Amino acid sequence: MHGKGGFLVGPKTVRIIGVPLDYGADRRGVDMGPSAIRYAGLHEKLRQAGHQVVDLGNLPVPVPESREVAQTNLKYLDEIVKVSRVLARAVEKAVEEDAYPLVLGGDHSIAIGTIGGLVRHFQNLGVLWFDAHGDYNTDQTSPSGNIHGMPVATAVGLGHPALQASFHGRFVNPAKIVYVGVRTLDPEEAQALRQSGTTVFSMHEIDRYGMRDVMAKAMDIVTDGTDGVHLSFDIDAVDPLYAPGSGTPFSGGLTEREAHLALELLAESDILSSMEMVEVNPILDEHNRTGQLAANLIASALGHRII
Repeated sequence: MHGKGGFLVGPKTVRIIGVPLDYGADRRGVDMGPSAIRYAGLHEKLRQAGHQVVDLGNLPVPVPESREVAQTNLKYLDEIVKVSRVLARAVEKAVEEDAYPLVLGGDHSIAIGTIGGLVRHFQNLGVLWFDAHGDYNTDQTSPSGNIHGMPVATAVGLGHPALQASFHGRFVNPAKIVYVGVRTLDPEEAQALRQSGTTVFSMHEIDRYGMRDVMAKAMDIVTDGTDGVHLSFDIDAVDPLYAPGSGTPFSGGLTEREAHLALELLAESDILSSMEMVEVNPILDEHNRTGQLAANLIASALGHRII
């Protein structure tokens, strides 16, 4: 169970990449998410877990007020594509240099760049997607036109070709994507997900079977025949009672302990090759509770323990 040197997860060089992007959502504030997570003591928690930490700082992202929306069904498309390209290169470079990319958002549209970089290195990537939402919309189905609701569809090769630029024609097998904690889907999105071959563990399955059994099944799927596993964690997977600082809060989510248990089980298996934490919004938060939770969850996934 324990990694090298007595730590739960084998020691890694964790390369932190901040992406203060909030083009993908309607609510401002998630651009400050990377700072809030760092401020909560992230570096020290990771070092205590036995890892070397290299923080590359934040990628340059212009503020949305300096840009205009060109397409209402793909808001800030050009800006998100540009940031995604830069992020994909940074993530690809990290895994090529045997580092563990830890990407701090920003809204969930950053996953387009993160996964776009990962699929250039991994031949068959598994993806664990913790989220209240499906993020499986395209420009044809999205009710809002917000691109933070499109990254999973993009990752499997659906939607607008411009969003797929970071992928270089290599996409994720839908059968190797597992959702955990979903509790709200748009109608067309739900239909597309049912036909996709992905596995969706909604809050119903977590309530019915418990987080331990759900995670056992999820880990079996994402490790079967894959050569890397990415964890994409939207903080709104956690109930707003515990994570008030989210731009898209939706009640009935994971408890704080359920979220920690899920990531502790991932740490015990030591299967993750990369991770991102997104949608922390300090403007909506209370005394950085959500930033603190995000930092603690990241640390749990990387093996931080009380004893």
